[in-house]
Formats: sequence, structure tokens, C-alpha cells
Amino acid sequence: MHAVITAAGLGTRMLPASKEIPKEMFPIPFNNGFKPIIQIIFEQLYNKGIRDFVIVVGRGKRVIEDHFTPDYDFVSYLEKVGKEKQARELLTFYSKIEKSNIAFVNQPEPKGFGDAVLRVEPFINDKFIVVAADTLLREIPDLIPNSFLVTEVEDPRPYGVVILEGDRVIDVEEKPKNPKSRFIIVPYYMFTYDIFHALREVKCNGELQLTEGIKILLKKGVEFITKRVNDVYDLGSIENYIASIKKIIG
Repeated sequence: MHAVITAAGLGTRMLPASKEIPKEMFPIPFNNGFKPIIQIIFEQLYNKGIRDFVIVVGRGKRVIEDHFTPDYDFVSYLEKVGKEKQARELLTFYSKIEKSNIAFVNQPEPKGFGDAVLRVEPFINDKFIVVAADTLLREIPDLIPNSFLVTEVEDPRPYGVVILEGDRVIDVEEKPKNPKSRFIIVPYYMFTYDIFHALREVKCNGELQLTEGIKILLKKGVEFITKRVNDVYDLGSIENYIASIKKIIG
């Protein structure tokens, strides 16, 4: 099982803080720790038994690659100056990295979530998980092929909206002006290889949206199932980042 973590967005809603520091590297107080968002997601997936990762990065995201490159000299320095706790925490993280296969794929331009997923095709030969590295869950639930997570919100217009019949997906809309539902996609998916074929069929002049690939598969009779979650921390904007931290520590 591969896990794809997308971290190539420009993070414009988090400017100016995100100009040099990717939003995926912003720290979060989580489970008695203080870690970058993307590290928390990686460790949650690792704890579910996943060892093969593809991380999609873009221009200016070299700091993410550096973070996932063990630096044992720094660990030795921490031990030397008496920072044993911090040294142990880094060693635990580095041990998980060493036991994993991690590949980085570059998305040179911000051409959409669908484009980011399409770029990982050479690494995938079966079902795989996709997670956007600006959304956290307390715990990642189990997913089955052709499924994703949803939650209900007051204003779904800025999100991918889902029209449901029970837990079965009837349709999806990307940031609709007049939403047909208050259920939105939480960007934790499990796909089969068919999503790549569908994304290549999408006709678009701008960004390639993942929801368009899902719509194509729905029209072909592929059934998508959802799982509802409540504790969702949307970290993609300054307001949501602050509200999520308050919710986490509160």
C-alpha cells in the first residue's frame, strides 16, 4: 500500500508566514507533542502499517525534503548539550523514516490537486491512499478502495461538496456557488489505479481538480463510499489554523 501526501500548494492563504516556510511545515501541538503538520500525517500513516510514501512537493518546498532526511550529527549535538528528550524524539522520527521508502515528486506549477495525484502514477500499481497535508484528523480511520472521508459544515462553498445517498456518493462539485449539500470532502481518499485513467480524460484549461476525476468514474458506474468524521482540523488558512489549534488544545 502506498500513501501519497500532497504538499505542493503555494499556501497563499497563509501569507506572509508561508512565503519561505511551507504551510505543511507549520507546527501543531498534537498528542503531547509539537510537530510539523506533514510529520504528524506521516506518522499516523506509518502507525497504520504503511511504509511506502510518495510526497508531492513544489517550488520552495526543499525544507520538507530536508526534514525527512535524518541528521544524526544534530542528534549528537543535542545529546552533547543535554537535550536528551529532543534527541530521543528526533531518533524516533528518524527510525520511522529509515524503515520507510519515501519518494519525492515535483509539481513545478500549481495546476490543481488532480494534477498532483496524476504525477505519482509511475510509483503506483494498485490501490493507494491520498492525503492533503493541510488537514489533520485525531486518528485516520480505515478506508476501502474508492472511498473518502466527509464531514458536515455550515458553509460548504469553499470546498469539494458531496451529494450523498446514505454513505454512497451520488455526485461531487468543486467549490459550488449554490451547494446541493452541506457535506464536504475531507481530503483523505483511497483510490484504485482507475483514477489515473479518469484524470487523463478530464478536459480543462486551468487547474485539474481531483473531483473531476471522481465525477468521471461515477458516470462510468464506479461506486464511491464515504465515511463521516467529526474532529477535522482544516489548517489551510490563517483563521482555520488558529481555530484548529484552539480546538486541539482546548
